[in-house]
Amino acid sequence: MVHVTCALPDPEGTQKTVHWIGNPSENFSSKPFTAQLCLTVDATACNGSKDSSPIFYLVGIPSLQEFLFLPVSFIFLFFYLLILVGNTLILVAVVIEPRLHKPMYFFLINLSALDILFTTSTVPKMLSLLLLGDHYLGFSACFLQMYLFHSFSCSEAFVLGVMACYRYVAICRPLHYPVLMTPQTNAALAASAWLTALLLPIPAVVQTFHMAFDSTAHIYHGFCDHLAVVQASCSDTTPQTFMGFCITTVVSFLPLLLVLLSYAHILATVLRISSREGLSKAFSTCSSHFLVVGTYYSSIAIAYVAYKADLPLDFHIMSNMVHAILTPVLNPLIYTLRNKDVKAAITKITCPQDPGHSGDP
Repeated sequence: MVHVTCALPDPEGTQKTVHWIGNPSENFSSKPFTAQLCLTVDATACNGSKDSSPIFYLVGIPSLQEFLFLPVSFIFLFFYLLILVGNTLILVAVVIEPRLHKPMYFFLINLSALDILFTTSTVPKMLSLLLLGDHYLGFSACFLQMYLFHSFSCSEAFVLGVMACYRYVAICRPLHYPVLMTPQTNAALAASAWLTALLLPIPAVVQTFHMAFDSTAHIYHGFCDHLAVVQASCSDTTPQTFMGFCITTVVSFLPLLLVLLSYAHILATVLRISSREGLSKAFSTCSSHFLVVGTYYSSIAIAYVAYKADLPLDFHIMSNMVHAILTPVLNPLIYTLRNKDVKAAITKITCPQDPGHSGDP
């Protein structure tokens, strides 16, 4: 089901806002606005009371049966705990293990911190909705969640792009590597990725903040995604939808282009390596990052196709929810299973050996 708003003049010339609830696959223009389908309210009430801000009602997954709430919420809870534990272990391992004080692992802990923040901005509210039936979210809280979700998502894209540049320098320009990849340069690159991503969503969030909403606006989503909030507004949604599309295009395709160009040069360089050991080491170095990039952009592509292909609303909502947990849950698994140094450091933390029983008997 989808919630559609439109403005119609009544016989007295007063502007009215009409809300229609129906199936997204139906042709809206052919549907008469009957008393059974539509609810008409004064446009002056669109922003709710002058003394209070609108409240958002998160619908969640509309067709999800109530008896499935508990199993689905436990799945989300399990993955959320896995994200917290896995990424925290990587953070601790890199900080306390001197062997991991290298540029590659510096960018890895940035990615782990982002994964924790990214999922924490959305998953707790989703769990509250499914487990406790807490569908309501305050006006300011909703926009804060929207800003944090999109900022951290942007940050992840930029950090993955920076990591691709690092690998390009390490493999294609090894003689320049000590000069180019200094600790100061690494810190500047990471800070630029974070700062750019924190600034990019601000225009869209601020303009959406000033849109008109009913006193209780229904958001057909599990959290305050930008597009879902825009579609819940009584205002004209075209400018905001276009702005969101432009920001998404910049955030998605520029880092992806950087990654593809970096790996094109890396591949060309690797194929010229005559040593089988050197070739294997180069592929091993890049494979983990490439898997993470593939996972991140695959989840974005699924969410985009679900929106553009006019698929059922439930599929669109679920694809966004999966995007919120898929990459963060796979990142620690990929980096720990495919990286011996990280795996050894985490094993050292979780299973410390007794000094009195180490060594040969």
